[in-house]
Amino acid sequence: MLERYNTTRRMSQMVTCPATATLIYLAGQVSDDLSDDIAVQTQSVLAKIDGLLSLAGSDKTGLVSAQIWLRDMGDFDAMNPVWEQWLPEGRAPVRACVEARLADPRLKIEIQVIAVKTSA
Repeated sequence: MLERYNTTRRMSQMVTCPATATLIYLAGQVSDDLSDDIAVQTQSVLAKIDGLLSLAGSDKTGLVSAQIWLRDMGDFDAMNPVWEQWLPEGRAPVRACVEARLADPRLKIEIQVIAVKTSA
């Protein structure tokens, strides 16, 4: 079972998981529609993460860690409400969010997560 410490709606300061947990590492996920604004691109990325986690026998309750790259930190305040609404209450992973030049200048966000398998 995951243990979260100093958890807020957005993130936990630390998450521990048992050594027997199956870890799932996702590649960085980006939106397919590069013309969308930051909120829609974030929703698209989170939907892709939901699908991949499901394929691996997990869901967002098993999130351990998230790395978020924004093309422009000016999008931070518009991205966070989408992120926070998506997370289950009390299940926030550890998280880092930085500004970065992404692979395509139309990309506004990329998210990579690590999770544990939540189903047998």
